[in-house]
Amino acid sequence: MSSASGDHDRAAFIAANTVVQSPELLPEIRLHLASEDMPIWQMEDEEREAAGVPLPYWAFAWAGGQALARYFLDQPEAVRGKSVLDVGAGSGLEAIAAAMARAEVVLAADTDPFAIAATELNTELNGMVLDTTAQDLVGQSGDWDLVMIGDLFFEQPLSGQLESWLRGLHKAGVEILIGDPQRTFLPRQGLEQLATYAVPTTSALEDSDLRNASVWRMVDY
Repeated sequence: MSSASGDHDRAAFIAANTVVQSPELLPEIRLHLASEDMPIWQMEDEEREAAGVPLPYWAFAWAGGQALARYFLDQPEAVRGKSVLDVGAGSGLEAIAAAMARAEVVLAADTDPFAIAATELNTELNGMVLDTTAQDLVGQSGDWDLVMIGDLFFEQPLSGQLESWLRGLHKAGVEILIGDPQRTFLPRQGLEQLATYAVPTTSALEDSDLRNASVWRMVDY
């Protein structure tokens, strides 16, 4: 299968398994999202593997990503004119918000090609322009002013790898912003809380219908 054909198939799959809606906290942004009762969330692992579809993290507006996006729209000076990297972009929500807040360059990175397809569809839906990559950039360096992470501190060893990489970038002068509802492996030191939002979620995917999600800035400790 050619890359163009694969991209088309993924876009078609996303369109068929989602509805366009706005997260309650972010009426300014529209996304292709799947509700918890849609088949994409009910597929067994075997079905998903046979269809070549990884877990659809891109099909839900996670609490940490919503917090980052709301922060950027409310505090556009946080990203205006900057080169921004979004790691684990998922739906592209926070990357789109950064573009709306007039970041100079936005790169949305996710190793799941469906997430890249979703980000591109959602970016077009909102009339924005940004770059995407399926490269694993964790551990890499680049010409970034700001690196943001939403909802990735949910398991080891990924969280340890992320923290080590982000600490290195921070020491090199890169600003690090993290959107997270205090998931299990969020670093317990060296973070400054910038804002907190009550984010409507769903108990089918989270452990509550409402999560308090914060935007954290990495600082020295």
